[in-house]
Amino acid sequence: MHWNHLFSPVRLGVEDRPTHTDMIRNPYQQDYDRLIFSSPFRRLQNKTQVFPLPGSVFVHNRLTHSLEVACVGRSLGNIIGHRIADEYPEEEARFEHFYRNEMGSVISAACIAHDIGNPPFGHSGEKAISTYFTNLEGEIRSLLEDSFNPSQWNDLTNFEGNANGLRLLTHQFKERSYGGLRLTYTTLAAMVKYPCESSIGLDKNRKSRSKFGFFHSEIETFNKIAAELKIKATSDAPQAYVRHPFVYLVEAADDICYQVIDWEDAHRLKIISTEEAQNQLLQFFADSPEHYQKHKTNALKIQDLNERMGYLRAVTINSLVNECAEIFWQNRDAILKGTYEKSLLDELSDTLGKAFQALQSKSVDRIYNYRPVVEIELAGYKILGGLLEEFVPAVLDMKGHQSKKLLRLLPLQFQPDGNTSLYEKVQSVVDFVSGMTDLYAVDLFRHIKGISLPELR
Repeated sequence: MHWNHLFSPVRLGVEDRPTHTDMIRNPYQQDYDRLIFSSPFRRLQNKTQVFPLPGSVFVHNRLTHSLEVACVGRSLGNIIGHRIADEYPEEEARFEHFYRNEMGSVISAACIAHDIGNPPFGHSGEKAISTYFTNLEGEIRSLLEDSFNPSQWNDLTNFEGNANGLRLLTHQFKERSYGGLRLTYTTLAAMVKYPCESSIGLDKNRKSRSKFGFFHSEIETFNKIAAELKIKATSDAPQAYVRHPFVYLVEAADDICYQVIDWEDAHRLKIISTEEAQNQLLQFFADSPEHYQKHKTNALKIQDLNERMGYLRAVTINSLVNECAEIFWQNRDAILKGTYEKSLLDELSDTLGKAFQALQSKSVDRIYNYRPVVEIELAGYKILGGLLEEFVPAVLDMKGHQSKKLLRLLPLQFQPDGNTSLYEKVQSVVDFVSGMTDLYAVDLFRHIKGISLPELR
């Protein structure tokens, strides 16, 4: 791959139209704006990040997390964009303009979109969808296995929020435009962390293949993106590609934010004491007595404990951003060749690496296994599994009169028609369920299971 081929303002679904030049917003800022104003992005405000959605204490949800990731991603994109422009002064004007002025916008837009395909209840929602299809028995399982190819079956039994995000942004749902949101190929490529389809053998030792990034239904879409941006296909598997280089910056922004900010949220909820929380973040500066003392002194001057943690969060993120940018730059040749199979955070320097690993380890013990977090995950299993238990047989017309009633609850954009294949029918149900907010999923589950009755309006 070459830096000159990795960006294009061409939009999915309107490839034949001349690229519109907006004097106010570049094409990637337009992508960002389309995402911000979209319904799927708005629904992220009622999807769990880690902790159950807030009562009196505000913690992050998927929407606020995505906004913060976009800020960090923009910084990473700006740093690397300027370095690339400096490295190749002989390139034409469009090259320099993109890398100096637009690359930050691409990374920011991809970051805004990175969680948009996640179902309700976080990663437990993904597992709930996978488990439902894996555990199917009897007539429904026989029908689906006989009708689906291996890739289509894997899409469901290994449901992946990343792949769902690409589908959500590019699929032509009923009464929607061809090409979905019609984002640029560049933004779409930058958000696909795992550029392979579901039937590819997953490999935990290869970052690009540790999960999958597009469903069988979006293979052609990703092939178009790869062809436009000259993303290399792998030699060992069909429908698998190396990562677009910008992906590493989006991934780093996400990893930095969720690790550091989950820690801040845990302090806000009093799961972790102020002393432990601040000491843990100060470990990121342990190799420099000067910086360690400076940040400790500045932090202790702040009397509001939440503001104190906000200061330490900010300086920690800044340190990680600069380190990740340097790691990306030092490994740029391997990244362009498609041979770099790590995340940038895997190669943090000794002090930062130890501090980050310690933060990850303590977060697993103290945060991700915190009782209310586990309870919301278990609720997600029950609720999403219960919804699929009703709607999948209904869309296959196995419940007679009840099927017709249930299908009336599907919004128009998810309604199958007479020409719809079984795979597409089941996908329409998964599209519906995975797009729900946490609260809507809970309410609908209660109503169709007869646990509570809806209010008449």
